[in-house]
Amino acid sequence: MIFSPFERLVAMRYLRARRQEGFISVITWFSLIGIALGVATLIVVMSVMNGFRQELFQRVIGLNGHMNLYAMQGPLDDYQAVLDRIKKLPDVVSVSPTVEAQALITHEGAASGAYVRGVTAEAIRDRPTIAAHIASGSLNDFGDNEIAIGVRMAQRLDLRIGDTLTLISPVSKSTVFGSVPRLRGYKIAAIFDVGMFEYDNSFIFMPLQAAQAFFSTGSGVTSLEMFVRDPQNLQQVRSDIVAAIGPSQQPFRLLDWQQNNSSFFTALQVERNVMFLILTMIILVAAFNIISSLIMLVKDKGRDIAIMRTMGATRGMIMRIFFLNGSFIGVAGTSTGLVLGLFIARHIEGLRQIVQAVTHTDPFAPSVYFLTHMPSVVDWHDVTHVVIMALTLSFLATLYPAWRAAKLDPVEALRYE
Repeated sequence: MIFSPFERLVAMRYLRARRQEGFISVITWFSLIGIALGVATLIVVMSVMNGFRQELFQRVIGLNGHMNLYAMQGPLDDYQAVLDRIKKLPDVVSVSPTVEAQALITHEGAASGAYVRGVTAEAIRDRPTIAAHIASGSLNDFGDNEIAIGVRMAQRLDLRIGDTLTLISPVSKSTVFGSVPRLRGYKIAAIFDVGMFEYDNSFIFMPLQAAQAFFSTGSGVTSLEMFVRDPQNLQQVRSDIVAAIGPSQQPFRLLDWQQNNSSFFTALQVERNVMFLILTMIILVAAFNIISSLIMLVKDKGRDIAIMRTMGATRGMIMRIFFLNGSFIGVAGTSTGLVLGLFIARHIEGLRQIVQAVTHTDPFAPSVYFLTHMPSVVDWHDVTHVVIMALTLSFLATLYPAWRAAKLDPVEALRYE
């Protein structure tokens, strides 16, 4: 749409309210601020939700693997041949045997549950999520009597490198005096900090052979953990893995990260969509403010419209003047919200720390939100959608008032002046 210099001049003059039009100007400013806040809020919320998903994906997948092969009953026996065949597949990066089980941990009278995972020394050193986040200690000399725990567990139980943590297995052992719990003390060799509360607070890593002995799995393992090249596209590699396993005397099941965490990531996506719809209402309310302010402006400028019509202005010119007037509010509000939203999204962790220092409260408690910092990832696809939606609502809000101004009868307007 092309606007003439006359239309732009009149539209800009109508944006600068005179003293008797102060109330209309207030509504206009509220409309602009409402659109700016709505756009900024949507950008920040979408960025934080994207950050949540990316951080959780990297940590959950980095710790648990992309696919796991489980035995339907008992441990996986004679797994080495299957492991060798799977490892030869071109889309499989690594395969490692794993023993996973729950246990009770105790230290100086304090007790709690923990999730114990036995892996080979090579597997844990090659896993960046653990190896690159060692807070203290080392994994270089990961002996059979040593374990790695999370920093939150260490703080909760007051544990340090070299201390002994006692593990109690849910599988009891038979003695002449009956069944007694299996327990053993392990020396803490490393403390990791992956930045995710659940893992830092309740996960324990130990050597594979030590886990096999402690949980009485013999030479078997509970699962084969696999990392693939493209974790987002698992259909083809799943078929290749099933074909590589071939006929097996022991029934098995193959689960990927999407199946293991489907409820969690689905809930996150649903929450993201619902937040988008709810916060869109802010922009919608601001658009209604544009309608009300323009209708009041048309009513106030009825005499001016009539004079312009008698001087030769067409209905199309009148409509474009008021369309330009309302569109300027939408463009200015959207631009302001875009800049504000991107600034907050880029510096949201620093702003959180300022709020925490001022209020002496933690608005992002790790025990509630799983992560120790507030993540934010700006997705320009989402930002483009927000901007287009805000501009579209703003432009649509100007149509009715502009049409009403164009339909104004100059004779009727001047008769009552």
